[in-house]
Order: sequence, then structure tokens, then C-alpha cells
Amino acid sequence: MKQKRKFTVLIEQDEEGFYVATVPALRGCHTQAKNLDTLMKRVREVIQLCLEEQNEDLGSLELVGTQQISV
Repeated sequence: MKQKRKFTVLIEQDEEGFYVATVPALRGCHTQAKNLDTLMKRVREVIQLCLEEQNEDLGSLELVGTQQISV
């Protein structure tokens, strides 16, 4: 059985109310949905697709934190 991997998912909400998920460890891995339940289903699917596409052993990244900056 293949070992499960953990990924950090950043979730933001855009001005139209959509939730947008980004997986920083996987280049180009993001999706969106109108509600969080749908978003989580979609993010699992997109992670699997990104892993198949990249088809390489990825190093692991550990989330250190997030920061908001006003400019």
C-alpha cells in the first residue's frame, strides 16, 4: 500500500466569494469552488493530478507560517 503524503493547502476567498486553494509544494497546483466542502474534494483531485503530471520524487516542505503585509 502506498504511503499517504501530507500537503499544506492555502485557502483564500476572492472578491466574488469563491474559495481558492493553492498547494505551494506542487507547482501550478490550485483549484477553486463556491463552498469549502466542494473545495476540499477538488483539492484532493488536483493534488493527485499534479503528482501524476510531475511524476518525480518531491522534497517535503514544512509550513513555517503565513504573514499578511499591507503595501
